Amino acid sequence: MVKAALILASLLSLACAKPHSARDLRLHERRDDVPDGFTSKGPAPDDSVLNLRIALKQTDITGLQDALLDVSTPSSANYGQHLSLEEVNQFVVPKPETITAVNAWLSTNDLTATALSPAGDWLGFQTTVSHANELFDTQFTTFVHDATGTETIRTLAYSIPASLQDHLDLVHPTITFPAPQNAVISTPLKFKPISTGNLTADAAPTSCNTAFTPTCLQELYGIPTTLATQSSNKLAVSGFIDQFANSADLKSFLTTNRKDLSSSTTFTLQTLDGGTNSQTLSQAGIEADLDIQYTVGVASGVPVTFISVGDNFQDGALEGFLDIINFLLAESAPPQVLTTSYGQNENTISRALANTLCNAYAQLGARGTSILFASGDGGVSGSQSARCTTFVPTFPSGCPFMTSVGATQNVAETAASFSSGGFSNYFGTPSYQTTAKAAFLTKLGTTNSGKFNTSGRGFPDVAAIGVDVEIVNAGQTGTVDGTSCASPIFASVVSLLNDRLIAAGKPVLGFLNPFLYSTGASALNDITSGDNPGCNTNGFTATAGWDPVTGLGTPNFAKLLTAVGL
Repeated sequence: MVKAALILASLLSLACAKPHSARDLRLHERRDDVPDGFTSKGPAPDDSVLNLRIALKQTDITGLQDALLDVSTPSSANYGQHLSLEEVNQFVVPKPETITAVNAWLSTNDLTATALSPAGDWLGFQTTVSHANELFDTQFTTFVHDATGTETIRTLAYSIPASLQDHLDLVHPTITFPAPQNAVISTPLKFKPISTGNLTADAAPTSCNTAFTPTCLQELYGIPTTLATQSSNKLAVSGFIDQFANSADLKSFLTTNRKDLSSSTTFTLQTLDGGTNSQTLSQAGIEADLDIQYTVGVASGVPVTFISVGDNFQDGALEGFLDIINFLLAESAPPQVLTTSYGQNENTISRALANTLCNAYAQLGARGTSILFASGDGGVSGSQSARCTTFVPTFPSGCPFMTSVGATQNVAETAASFSSGGFSNYFGTPSYQTTAKAAFLTKLGTTNSGKFNTSGRGFPDVAAIGVDVEIVNAGQTGTVDGTSCASPIFASVVSLLNDRLIAAGKPVLGFLNPFLYSTGASALNDITSGDNPGCNTNGFTATAGWDPVTGLGTPNFAKLLTAVGL
């Protein structure tokens, strides 16, 4: 196997030459229409500068996926034997012939590339619109987002040289459009102030229907209050779109809601892409405060890191989603759990790009990281409630190599009506989900026939409380709703399980789904009421077993401890 360092050196050693006059270009990607909410303004100016990225074919992505399942499936002899960075890179470093072909093309076209990923499978370069139009036999166009007026340069189809078809996965950003609302799952979270006289700290479970606090979750899910003991166990929270997690808000939240936990308990900060974390109270982000307060405040004593992704994206329209994974892949010891409360509709991203990002999750999962995402807040209409005729799956929830988290409400849990769920149009049913999904489809019968892809990967996988969750934001107490609440809550449970596993000398859970759909399924509270309307339908209905509203259910800590062998 050629070493990654040598490959990167080869990729970055480029000569100058003139383009060939005769080219054999082949259509590589296209989309049939402009995404809803965007309007064409005509051809982009020739001298506009594009920051383009190319994804190179990886050596053995099937081998990586097989290795991920092997170390993540409880019945496997290799369960828990997570891979090192070097072992993962062996699967994804491009082949020497790919390096040679891409080097030749870059050199011929006077392009200088920069490696954007640890394995060198992503490269970036700058060029003008006129040069890009010639390179890819296309017409880059200026599109405006109707709601915000934001302009972006994209194309609806592009070609690549026939000689590169076996070496390039995609060019980006080309046919993938920016996600509306800057990829925020929840439009954004609506903060509902409550008076200090109505605070629910140390409340009895029946009072939790008004406002859910860590105490409520401890009662409902059996989450322990005892402090975690393992400093090597880390829980990471991703932050995007200039959402800042405020330490003073966290202190106020802990003072009221975790009197048994030191109010000075805080989080560490990592940044990339020019990210910051302003502590000006007026700039405290509702989403960031929520995510930090329900990790620090629920995963008692687990070291929590807030990773602030700035706006200097290296991954284009992915808005830092790939950057944060490459950032963590480069670490010698990435966090054992990563929770993210952002996403977008699957149809806004190209199939090839979705697949490439999904495979990046497989890389991090193989390293032993549990990756959790909020499923979205639009029911079957996507990440946000929207008009539609067929159901809209969300991304990355459709990716089979991460764990999607839906939402419930009330002490007697029922599905939250906004909980996004459904079936991917890009990814097929993973082996771990085959039986559970087939059982649901049999019960469903012909309901909503033709409105979703029956062969697609189903989501969400699990759920947690997502309605009337109490937080402190900018010094004020209030409640918020959304699957954004559910993902950090479930992630905190996983982190506490990992703490016990490490203390017992056992490996952490890593990629969760093979466990959840096998030995872990009976350790979850099955939610059997509620639905997720959208697209002029009632959507899907929560039922016994897995369903595309609340997945397999919500956590039962005591049963999960038994399921993981403790």
